[in-house]
Amino acid sequence: MNAPSANTTAINADDALLAESFLEMMSAERGASANTLDAYRRDIERYLGFLTDSGSGSIQCGSETVRQFLGTVSASGAAASTQARILSTVRQFHKFLYGDGLRGDDPTAVVDAPKQSRPLPKILSIEEVDRLIVTAEAEAAQRGGSPGSALRCLRMLALLETLYASGLRVSELVALPRTAAKGDNPFLTVTGKGNKERLVPLSARARKALDRYSCALEEQEEDSREASPFLFPAASKEGHLTRQAFARDLKDLAIRAGLAPSRMSPHVLRHAFASHLLQNGADLRAVQQLLGHADISTTQIYTHVLDERLRELVESHHPLAKASKKG
Repeated sequence: MNAPSANTTAINADDALLAESFLEMMSAERGASANTLDAYRRDIERYLGFLTDSGSGSIQCGSETVRQFLGTVSASGAAASTQARILSTVRQFHKFLYGDGLRGDDPTAVVDAPKQSRPLPKILSIEEVDRLIVTAEAEAAQRGGSPGSALRCLRMLALLETLYASGLRVSELVALPRTAAKGDNPFLTVTGKGNKERLVPLSARARKALDRYSCALEEQEEDSREASPFLFPAASKEGHLTRQAFARDLKDLAIRAGLAPSRMSPHVLRHAFASHLLQNGADLRAVQQLLGHADISTTQIYTHVLDERLRELVESHHPLAKASKKG
């Protein structure tokens, strides 16, 4: 594990060791990703730094101390969602201490989470997604550019088609292995959060875009004699295209397609995938499985789409609704 960040408040030695043990457990037993572990580390260091300043420690502190800590987080201007995330991390830390017999109680059990309204996801219309894809297709079909430029256009089309066809998390998409584009299998095997595997169907259009890109990539690698295990290789620390680079390229594509870049991100396309499926009659449980949500409550953020669809159905087909329009 990495050492605690140097820019945090000093933490007493015992709590620092407990924090490292907690993070090791989250990595080994829960399969937490590197990004998730970084977030846990920041939250835990903030919490333990507060306990040290308060003259307390994680083994001795009570529920009132936890509330005081959350009060400082709220006073710092953190959004309710951030406060809830930090409390969730602190809860998991204390459950770890309780489970390992280091404490006989859990001081977070009686601490309420901050109330927060869950915002509706940004949604793109089907027409807007079509415009984005048409622009990417036109750019991928252009001739006369450099091999590198042509490959980037084919890559964008493959990323876009695959994301909209599958609803993958952006971290899952950019880290796809080279084998994902091999053969004519209509499914992708994806390793998601907690190292859980799931099968995701892939449309014929997405498969064709992946094939075109993969062939162009192999031709370029033959010239340079460099091969990568990733489908979207890049000169990054991870060895593949980063989430940030894809998000930047997607915003640039949106501008060229005449769409507001502020409304565009890989996550927005994941939302579009789920919303458009529900609009066209897909079952919420099926969408949950496709998105890789462990809990149906996470998927229920899309129920506003179902509500709107039901309203339209009633207005279109109920005899009394038709009669009221005539009147």
